[in-house]
Amino acid sequence: MDGLEGLPVFVRAAREGSFSGAARALGLTPSAVSKQIGRLEDQLSVRLFNRTTRRLSLTEEGAAFFERASRILADLEDAAAAVSSHRSVVRGRLRVTLPTAFGILHLLPVLPQFLARHPELTVEIDLNDRFVNMIEEGFDLALRVGDLEDSSLIGRRLAANRRVMAAAPAYLAAHPEPKRPEDLKHHNCLVYTYRAQRYDWHLVDEEGQEHTITVGGNLETNNPMMLHGAALDGLGIVLSPLWLIGPDIKAGRLQCVLPDYHWPDSAIQAVYPPGRYLSARVRSFVDFLVEQFAE
Repeated sequence: MDGLEGLPVFVRAAREGSFSGAARALGLTPSAVSKQIGRLEDQLSVRLFNRTTRRLSLTEEGAAFFERASRILADLEDAAAAVSSHRSVVRGRLRVTLPTAFGILHLLPVLPQFLARHPELTVEIDLNDRFVNMIEEGFDLALRVGDLEDSSLIGRRLAANRRVMAAAPAYLAAHPEPKRPEDLKHHNCLVYTYRAQRYDWHLVDEEGQEHTITVGGNLETNNPMMLHGAALDGLGIVLSPLWLIGPDIKAGRLQCVLPDYHWPDSAIQAVYPPGRYLSARVRSFVDFLVEQFAE
């Protein structure tokens, strides 16, 4: 098939969501981008984009082609690096998606160290608390906090993820401290809306016995950092991971509630699509994360 020079233009336009954005990223004019996309569509005999005056989106065929084209370009970059005289140099663009709070609190402080090791690598970070389909949206790597639901992906464990309940001393001074899980029904519990069955708190005691309590409160949000801040302000009881609230518990700004109970343990994982070869970009970043976060 001739004319595959349009592949990088197509992939960039899909990621940017516009021809003008792709043109800026590639140093081309919007008309040049449009022509290359048009040529590619003619060769494939299929429409890759839905075009309106306000929006550019992939067609169903375009989305399927984008997934494969992204992998092809990544494999080409890795092949070029493998035969280059600078094999140890990691180049290109690495697209990573991860939860907002974890990214700000734990990845941001160490990211400069990784970028200093690989000055020819560009890392694009997507902070997002919703579930991201990394293959459909063209990400090389995802950091997932919790169990790996998509069995088609490969996960490498970075650290344990334990979630506990906590509240500010001021809240506990003003309300009877819970002595058993059922007491949570009488408290203002702060609800995380991105959790499935958001009102059901599944707790495990020291003997492994599970308890499910339906809770409620006057604050619900999809942002764990807002719940964290509300708990610090004495608004109520939060169920949150130790990587987020652990320092405040240690400092006494928050106090564990029902310390003999916790959410069933899971893991923090680096997740990437399966493939015959793992790209140098992904491999170097995963190795760095293991180095930073392994217990």
